[in-house]
Amino acid sequence: MLNTFFAKEKMKEFLLEDIGTGDLTVSSIFREDVKVSGEFIAKAEGILCGIEIPALVYEILGKATFTPFVEDGQKVCKGEVIGLAEGSVSTLLTGERVVLNLMQRMSGIATKTRKAIERLDDSSIKLCDTRKTAPGLRLFDKYAVKTGGGRNHRFGLYDGVMLKDNHLSYAGGLKEAVEKVRYIQGQMVKVEVEVETEEQLLKAIEAEVDIIMLDNRSPQEIFEWRKMIPDEILVEISGEITMENIHKFKGCGAQFLSMGELTHSVIALDISFLDAVGEKKI
Repeated sequence: MLNTFFAKEKMKEFLLEDIGTGDLTVSSIFREDVKVSGEFIAKAEGILCGIEIPALVYEILGKATFTPFVEDGQKVCKGEVIGLAEGSVSTLLTGERVVLNLMQRMSGIATKTRKAIERLDDSSIKLCDTRKTAPGLRLFDKYAVKTGGGRNHRFGLYDGVMLKDNHLSYAGGLKEAVEKVRYIQGQMVKVEVEVETEEQLLKAIEAEVDIIMLDNRSPQEIFEWRKMIPDEILVEISGEITMENIHKFKGCGAQFLSMGELTHSVIALDISFLDAVGEKKI
């Protein structure tokens, strides 16, 4: 489930950014006590995500309620009504853009994740996200990936160790970096190392790391290198994996595939907010 406590705090930031000192348009036209209703409608087929967002926004702004008709992770069709909002016209209109921006983005990510899993067509490989998220939106982006059927990689620098080329260079080498991390962090923190050459691979195996990431390797290289890696070390693949070529990695032997495209190249799912009575966009 979405962490609504954290999400609500982020929503306050988003509303403050959009509303500032007040909605000049709405405050000029409507009295606050005018009651209306509006429907959220999917304008394209996809996986719905963010159905809790309207209620969180209305809870902050006050004087409006939201009734969802679908659940996160559910496939919606073009023209399907996904929820009904009722309450003060000022609340519904002032909060509209923040609600739609988040729901459209989250649904777009969930939809792409589901499509990527279907194109990979390999249940032995778990599709993961990366830290390539929009600043401030990581909670929502990663929740959307899970909603689409994917897995979350580490949320930030604070919940996992990943040694990349620059870390290894500055630390004096792979062995030295792993030893320092093991000494400081202890046995409760897993250590992942990104490797790009067979020499690095052998050093990572010798250092008995927990996870090896094979970066920018072809499916055939991954298949061959996987034979050298002990079963107790997990294998992740990443780098230059797209919606167009993800199917080529089926059966490569890795347990995880991380894909930055899930969150760094988002195509929003079109969702509209319409007057439930007059069918006019408001």
